[in-house]
Amino acid sequence: MLVTSARCRVADGADLRHTDAVDPRQGKRRTTHGGLRSAVVVNPSKVADLDELRQTVHAALGAAGWPEPLWFETTVEDPGRGQTQEAVEAGVEVVFACGGDGTVMACVSGLVGTEVALAVLPQGTGNLLAANLGLSGDLAAGLEVAVERGRRLLDVGAVEDHYFTVMAGMGFDAQMLADTSETTKKRIGWPAYVVGAARHLRDRPMRVSIRIDDQQPIRRRARSVLVANVGRLQGGVRLLTEAEPDDGYLDVAVLTPRTLRHWLALGWAVVRKQDSVPRMEVFRARRVEIASNRAQPRELDGDLIEPGRTLKAEIRRRALWLCVPQPEQGPDLAEDARAAAERGERLVEEARRE
Repeated sequence: MLVTSARCRVADGADLRHTDAVDPRQGKRRTTHGGLRSAVVVNPSKVADLDELRQTVHAALGAAGWPEPLWFETTVEDPGRGQTQEAVEAGVEVVFACGGDGTVMACVSGLVGTEVALAVLPQGTGNLLAANLGLSGDLAAGLEVAVERGRRLLDVGAVEDHYFTVMAGMGFDAQMLADTSETTKKRIGWPAYVVGAARHLRDRPMRVSIRIDDQQPIRRRARSVLVANVGRLQGGVRLLTEAEPDDGYLDVAVLTPRTLRHWLALGWAVVRKQDSVPRMEVFRARRVEIASNRAQPRELDGDLIEPGRTLKAEIRRRALWLCVPQPEQGPDLAEDARAAAERGERLVEEARRE
């Protein structure tokens, strides 16, 4: 392994790694085996002040004993996959994905199957993986999570030649993303998606055929079909309480509301974290194929891909090392996120004083 660490194995078979770089109970930094080589893959269009970002990252990593990272900027032609692969070839041990959902997804695609860990420095307004890590838009927390060296080996979902860590979707969810303006997102943040969603609550459903593994297809009149690896949506809302990121399965949620009353009942049940959510069926699959009667908008981890009549997804087992606040057996990747954010603020403040 490229990361020197202690290993343990939990009941569900997921590998966890932690180097005890920080004692979380006391907030005191311990002596590590030296800083890790890293790279930052940044989307410059998502960053207000690139020079300030670079200075903050360099100072914080330097204070933690890490060498200066390599820097790569994404382009319209290559949103991060090629830069990530170049970083891996250069011998780094951690890649910081600094941008929105598209940047993170591109970095994931460059890291799947490698021993290099992904760390998230969210800069967009709707970063789904950051939401599931409990990091929101907190740069300091993202840095601290990486330098503490908590690692979790996750499954990822594969769609065509792309990968997702959180969820893929077809129908209403992708339409909501398509109709949410960047200006509104920058002004009010994730609640902007509520505005986009409201425009499509009364749209007609799609007729879908859903094949779970090798079973006979099921047919539904659905508004959206979600294929999830973990269950948290924008704003921290947990849609799928049983979805775990390393159990070897994807959770397939079929949403069938037809009226505004149906939508309200569904939303209320999700907010209340009820075990049974009306107008939502959930299946588990290693492989799923969704076919619609007409072309539908589609998304991966909150980033739109080309519309299509089908969405085929399958699990890639134990394919990605992810930097997490504290590696735990449970399904919630955001364990200890708030405490990590506080330690991160101290790290950045110490770095600025030096």
